[in-house]
Amino acid sequence: MTFEHIIYIPGVLLIGLSFGYVLGAKAVRAEVARLKKRAKE
Repeated sequence: MTFEHIIYIPGVLLIGLSFGYVLGAKAVRAEVARLKKRAKE
C-alpha cells in the first residue's frame, strides 16, 4: 500500500459521503414539503 492510497481512498470516501449527505438532505426536504402541502389540502 503506497502513500497515495492512504490519501486517495479516504478522500474519495469523504467526497462520496458529502455528495450522499447533500443529495439525501435535498430529497428529505422535498418530501417534507410535499407532505406539508398534502396536509394543507
